[in-house]
Amino acid sequence: MALRLFASKAASRLGISVLPRSFATVVGDLKYTDSHEWVKVEGNSATVGITDHAQEHLGDVVYVELPEEGAAVSKGEAFGAVESVKASSDVNSPISGKVTKVNDEVGDSPGLVNSSPYEKGWIIKVELSNSDELNSLMDADKYSKFCEDEDAKH
Repeated sequence: MALRLFASKAASRLGISVLPRSFATVVGDLKYTDSHEWVKVEGNSATVGITDHAQEHLGDVVYVELPEEGAAVSKGEAFGAVESVKASSDVNSPISGKVTKVNDEVGDSPGLVNSSPYEKGWIIKVELSNSDELNSLMDADKYSKFCEDEDAKH
């Protein structure tokens, strides 16, 4: 609890909006999918990763399958996978476009997906081909509610 309080205060000082949930963190300025990927858009570039909620359910990540730079990704389609000691899960693209960069650090140190899912644990950067696709993604409030509802079913 003290760590979350510290993190919340630090985020506030840095001007980062963080919405705490009971177990996972949802970052306010990102968009989210119902398959637990996040996207941060800066101009025509988007950074993609899996959410804190997803990594908590997966457990310790031991392998991240990365696409090739230059590969095309399509909204809702798998572009890679994350394997943990408990399970393997496809990683779906929240948007369509071309992969401009892959995070080789998560290939070498897959635990970054667990320890820093929104910062060091990002997976790919994509040049957007259709920014209108962002309109169908959830904001932080909707995603938090979605996770609460999903967790209540289990």
